[in-house]
Amino acid sequence: MRRLAAVPVLALLAPALVALPAGPPAAAETGPPKVPTAVGTGGAVSSVDPEATRVGLAVLRAGGNAADAAVATAAALGVTEPYSAGIGGGGYFVHYDASTGRVATIDGRETAPMAIEPDAFVDPATGEPYRFTPELVTSGVSVGVPGTVATWQRALDRWGSRSLKQVLGRPAALARRGFVVDETFRQQTEDNRERFRAFTSTKALFLRGGRLPAVGSRFRNPALARTYDLLRDAGPRALYRGALGRDVVRTVRRPPTTGSTGLPVPPGSMTRRDLRDYRVRDGVATRTSYRGLDVHGMPPSSSGGSTVGEALEILERYDLAAMDDAQALHLYLEASARAFADRTAYVGDPAYVDVPLADLLSPTFAAERACTIDPTRAAEKPVEPGDVSSYDGECATSVGVEPVEVPDTENVETTHLAVVDRWGDVVSYTLTIEQTGGSGMVVPGRGFLLNNELTDFTTEYDAADPNRIQPGKRPRSSMSPTIVLRDGRPVLALGSPGGSTIITTVLQLLVERFDRGRSIAEAMAAPRAAQRNTATVTAEPAFIETYGPLLEAYGHELAPAGDAFTSAAEIGAAAAIEIGPGGLLTAVAEPTRRGGGSAGVVRPRESR
Repeated sequence: MRRLAAVPVLALLAPALVALPAGPPAAAETGPPKVPTAVGTGGAVSSVDPEATRVGLAVLRAGGNAADAAVATAAALGVTEPYSAGIGGGGYFVHYDASTGRVATIDGRETAPMAIEPDAFVDPATGEPYRFTPELVTSGVSVGVPGTVATWQRALDRWGSRSLKQVLGRPAALARRGFVVDETFRQQTEDNRERFRAFTSTKALFLRGGRLPAVGSRFRNPALARTYDLLRDAGPRALYRGALGRDVVRTVRRPPTTGSTGLPVPPGSMTRRDLRDYRVRDGVATRTSYRGLDVHGMPPSSSGGSTVGEALEILERYDLAAMDDAQALHLYLEASARAFADRTAYVGDPAYVDVPLADLLSPTFAAERACTIDPTRAAEKPVEPGDVSSYDGECATSVGVEPVEVPDTENVETTHLAVVDRWGDVVSYTLTIEQTGGSGMVVPGRGFLLNNELTDFTTEYDAADPNRIQPGKRPRSSMSPTIVLRDGRPVLALGSPGGSTIITTVLQLLVERFDRGRSIAEAMAAPRAAQRNTATVTAEPAFIETYGPLLEAYGHELAPAGDAFTSAAEIGAAAAIEIGPGGLLTAVAEPTRRGGGSAGVVRPRESR
């Protein structure tokens, strides 16, 4: 391993401060345009950011394949979307191999340190749980062992044609060159200003001189560029066995606090052995048949594939295309509520919990769950889970389990990308650091934030809960990277950020596209609502305005989206690519949500 030159202490504490000459402020810049829909051939990339999409397309144009471009795009998102993803987090990678026709997965979810205790989220000074936000999320105790770098290496080993050194070149250059700050990045920084002020390294990187980044200014991150250079030279060993990992552990165990806020910032228990022992998991994608399609998703530790799949199996029993808006959306909401009830009752890390995946995706079980839906009236929420130990497809009596409305601790951030290459390989990849800004802690001198994924465990310990805290365990996730096949060939790749609304976003996109006759671009732009087995339906303002009175007549109570984590009243920030006849690709990103996304194709189709 190449030795690194000694770095002055001040440089470690303020890696991104650059001395600038006195004079008038520089004129505002504009970044590359955001293109929500692109149509063409030769390959495609869709993400939330135009710089990241541009990086992925450059890899495809240089002869790289879908896995190569996905890793490069993800690394670029670590530069331009540092509050949503990066090497301090984890995620789920779903891949279709055109040469074999197989869909396979990589579980790169973060894990709990082996020394974690059941009462890790309890303040020892008071004996009471820490408040979830900002205290618990802004801490070392919330940080899971990161899996993103291991995911990248595993994806390239299995399916890539380029090395990690090759694919990280463009993202490293982007970190040095910087990106133009937009309204979304500035607002996310403002939303996290108090948390970021709590750490010397975070304040120095994102609040330079104590100020918010100005819209139109260029944000450079030379420390992250150096970190990418280190990974290019030393590979994942730099994190899991080397100096980079040492710095991660030091940050978790001794958070670099400024002392200028009242946040307690409890330290974590991660060790270098936790990093050395981390492994990604190869897996088989979940599979659900729906309207003649095969919908492949992420298996546990994600609950995405099982919950989206179960809801689709329930909806398969209804001809949504023949229904009016109110009828179809009522059934969409009711199916989602039942799938979420079963998610809460049964899904966790399969290395620790016996997840009845085959039962949850069984058409017979779905028929029994559909029996509990009144086509004319919304059920009182929360609804109880189904009985996976005994079902025959007939309407069942109550299983006697008390329904529970579980507090949602998954944050609305995260990011998603989709890639298709010239050979027909497809990637759907969702990655995250959880909270907007993760734990709030930048690793000094390294230029990236650490995750707060352990808050995805149920915060109050219950020995019967499949998502309880345990050493080495992966917290349950809602990330739902999805690939849809027809007759064994891919037709759609999609996914979204959004915490537990990821599941409903993906489900609604599929319903809008394949049941309600919308194009994929129209489905992306349609207003969204999420029913997660709660008393109210979380909905975007446009959804409430358009459908509120119709659904209230069924007994649904709608509440506007938006919470303590974010100022945005929106659900998701999806990305998708549809593969049409003759290999025509339609790459689609959000037109407006989270500032709008960016889609691109290698060879754009000439407009007619």
